[in-house]
Parts: sequence; C-alpha cells; structure tokens
Amino acid sequence: MAYVIALDAMGGDDAPEAIVNGAKLAVEKYDDVTLRLHGMARVIKDMVGSCPRIDIVDADEVIGMDEAPAMAVRQKENSSLVKTIIDVRDGLAQAAISAGSTGAVMFAGMAKAGRVKGIYRPALAVVLPGRQKPFMLLDCGANVDCKEEYLNQFAILGAAYMKGAMGVADPEVRLVNIGLEKEKGNRLYKAAYELMAKDGGYRFGGNVEAREVPDGVCDVVVADGFDGNLIIKYTEGLSKTLVSMLKSELMSSFKGKIGGLLIKDSLRGFKSRLDPDVYGGAPLLGLDGLVIKAHGNARPETILSCVRQAREAIKGDVMGLVKKACEKE
Repeated sequence: MAYVIALDAMGGDDAPEAIVNGAKLAVEKYDDVTLRLHGMARVIKDMVGSCPRIDIVDADEVIGMDEAPAMAVRQKENSSLVKTIIDVRDGLAQAAISAGSTGAVMFAGMAKAGRVKGIYRPALAVVLPGRQKPFMLLDCGANVDCKEEYLNQFAILGAAYMKGAMGVADPEVRLVNIGLEKEKGNRLYKAAYELMAKDGGYRFGGNVEAREVPDGVCDVVVADGFDGNLIIKYTEGLSKTLVSMLKSELMSSFKGKIGGLLIKDSLRGFKSRLDPDVYGGAPLLGLDGLVIKAHGNARPETILSCVRQAREAIKGDVMGLVKKACEKE
C-alpha cells in the first residue's frame, strides 16, 4: 500500500528546517510513503534537494503562532497550514500533519475538512506513555466546556483510534474522575458516566482517578478539555522535573556521579519512555479526515514519529472505524 501524507513545512518553532529534515528522515525510513510538503518553495527547495518522494507544493503564506486562528485561516487561504488540510479534503493526501498553531489547525480542520457526520465536537487527543502500556487521553484542550454527549463521543473516537492505529483489539475506556464510584464527580461527569455505561459501542471500565492515569491502567482516558489539558500539562511538567531532579542528585556527589555512569543506559531508556513524541502528535479526532497536530517545538524525530503515526492510522483504517462507530449513534 502506498501512503501519501501532506506536511506543513512552515509550522512550528524551528520551521522549516526541523520539518524538512524530519520529512527526509521519514522517506528514508518508509519507502512506501510520499510526502506533499507545503511551504515557500523558494525557501525549502534547496533544503529538500534531490530527496525522493518529497513533492514541494508552493504556499506563499504562513500563519504565525501569535495570530488569531479564525481570522488567519480565513485570510490566508494560500498558507502552508490551510493547504495541507485542503489536501486531505480534496483526496490528494490521506493525512495531514502540522506543527503550527493548535487553534489554527483546529479551525482549519473544522472549516476545510468538516466533521464526521454525527460528531458534535472534534477532540484533541494524544497517546501518552504509561507504566503498563500507552494510552490515549482526550480531550486535551479543544473543548473546555462540554456536555455529557461530547464525552461519550470522545470515548467512541478514542476507542476507534486505539483499535485502528495502535492495534488494541478491544480497548477499555474509562472516565477520569475524583473517585471510582459512579456517584462521584460534578453534574457533567455523573451524567457522562450514565451515558457511557449504557452506550455499548465500546468497553467501558468506569471511572479512573487522576493518580492512576499515568500507570496506563486502561487504553482510553476520557475528560473534558479543561481537565484533560490540566492532566497532560502537569504530566509533561512532572516528568521533566523528575528527570531534572534525578540528574541533579546524581551530579551532587562523587558517588552519585559514579552511580550515574553505571546506570547511564538505563537512565536513557527511562527518559525515552517518558517522551510523548515517541507516539507522534495529537490527532484531531472527529474531523472528516486524518489531521495530526505535532508539538510546536517539533524536532526532526518528532516529524518522523508523526509520519509513522499517520501511516499506522491509515493502514489501520482509523477513519473508517470512526465513521462506522458514529453510524450507530
């Protein structure tokens, strides 16, 4: 199977260099992938050079991180970000990847690709490393004010993604809450629990407390965008802090330095397990097309992971599974 993926070359803190270099890593690793690289041709042409299976699509506008998303998308139709998503809408690519403004990617996805029929709100989802296994958390910030119907649909979308892209045969879904009992939580979470327990389209395992989330006790963790965003940002900050604290302790004494040398390889493996970039970017689930949001500070390796992620999602027919699941709603 051949995979065609659209890539926004101008989005991200270190664009276009990091994006182009990541694209080159991707086509070197996957000989069945062709990338449609959207950006200012005069800027990226020499960077790409004669690298095979990277087609440059000229886009002479760039949406900055500090621009108002809705206005920027409307006014900059020829921007690399917008044209990348239009590729998916028009069937020129099977997936789109951008490290640009999250708001602009979300708005462009809604305006240009549209939503899957029956979906109220697309969700920003991310696969995170867990002690037992990786898991998906959604919503991570796209919808801070939700209804119980939204949370139920997030569960449907997350289960479909984990089944198609991550190969989990029967994903278990849980609702993040302040306790395990179904009576716990505010009005929204109590109502969502009842709805999710009755849905039947996925395996619902009840509530999960925030302290259990990093353990990877289930495959999909559902939250509204406010709580989900707090969880992911705290988790990312805590992992960086723990690594930094451990490094400082090891470097504080001669014995620590010797011990650090002895466990150097293990520490490197530990650090890599905490890196969410290993699993790629954050898919915007619920859009009528596969759109992946990479970190704004994406490195070449991040783009490589995002291409792998898109490839696996296409191969696993994530969009087909999402649409099939939504037909039952």
